[in-house]
Amino acid sequence: MNQQLEGILLRALKREKGARKAAEKILEGKSTEFYDLTQKLKKSNFKLEKLIAEKSSELRGVFENIVDAYVVMDLRGNVIKMNEPATSLLGYDNNQENINLFTLVDVSEVEKVKKSYSKLINNGSITNFQVKINTKSNDQKLVHINASIIYDENHKAIAAQGIVRDITEIKNLELQKEKLLLKLGKSNDELQEYAHIVSHDLKSPLSSIYALVSWLKEDNIGKFDKNSLQNFGHIESTLEKMELLISDVLLYSSVSLDESKKLNVDLNIVIEDLKKIIFIPSHIKINVKNKLPVVFGERTKFQQLFQNLIGNAIKFNNKKNGLIEIDVSEKKSFYQFSIKDNGVGIEKKYHDKIFKIFHSLNDHKDSTGIGLSIVKKIIDLYNGNIWIESDYGKGTTFHFTLKK
Repeated sequence: MNQQLEGILLRALKREKGARKAAEKILEGKSTEFYDLTQKLKKSNFKLEKLIAEKSSELRGVFENIVDAYVVMDLRGNVIKMNEPATSLLGYDNNQENINLFTLVDVSEVEKVKKSYSKLINNGSITNFQVKINTKSNDQKLVHINASIIYDENHKAIAAQGIVRDITEIKNLELQKEKLLLKLGKSNDELQEYAHIVSHDLKSPLSSIYALVSWLKEDNIGKFDKNSLQNFGHIESTLEKMELLISDVLLYSSVSLDESKKLNVDLNIVIEDLKKIIFIPSHIKINVKNKLPVVFGERTKFQQLFQNLIGNAIKFNNKKNGLIEIDVSEKKSFYQFSIKDNGVGIEKKYHDKIFKIFHSLNDHKDSTGIGLSIVKKIIDLYNGNIWIESDYGKGTTFHFTLKK
């Protein structure tokens, strides 16, 4: 019996030893697996910490180097953090004193700020918000703000951040510009009115002088010698030129844009109409090389533009067979025109002077030196450019551009 019991115990002990070895083997495998997992986790944590450090450094660099003022505040408006530009703008240092941005807002802007703040909380952001603030030194500033809410991992609003830009000087410049434009518009109106008055006051005595000279000649037929009659002719020519000059000055002063008169203008029709208005001698031919475009603007301005250039090409053409060629090429954002003639040409030294008012290169009875000034003024009104190419004695080409 004792031997039987001893056998049972030995077998049980053997099974226990086997179970313990199996358990130890399993535990050893799990330990190895746990160790490997721990090492991998350490490596992952190291990479994560490195990445967090890099991102923190990047964010710190952005925070410190951003040009505009950057402010982080709690939901009650108390400043938590701000960069150097914010300190310079507001005059406060959040490391040394408590700052609440709402107390900086100008009294006149409080209600507007309350509405904007509600929008920030409800929508999560506001953009292009402008408000007047008072700095620590009591300077009033107009600032432009873009702000957004900062949320925690549960998407709960915990703070707000904003970029604040001082636009005080920009706004002042805009106001000055508006005032100058109003003043300039008023001055232009006064100048036009003055030009009309002066032209009327000057033309009246000119007409009287012209009439007196005619009467004087009629009342003394046969009494004046040849030299006297020539002098009377010079007086009449001078009076005519003065009247033309006054009319051209009035025309130049009245060249301005009227937005209400802008429409699509077919320049082909403009040229055809001009051919019926302008006197074109039989020895001069006008050739339009390509179909002209339809442009947007005042028809009368385009008519003045082409009339002056074509008129000049006719007026200063000394060839037996005169030729005027009108051409156009289409560019990406504008049309480039050219009006070429085979006339007298213009010396290079005058190329920069011909567009100046009263600068006439020829002592022509019908030339006052204003025609090309009017052309330049119209081109400028439409933000174009004009220039010339000329071979003295052989002809001239006027190039100009008009925006599409």
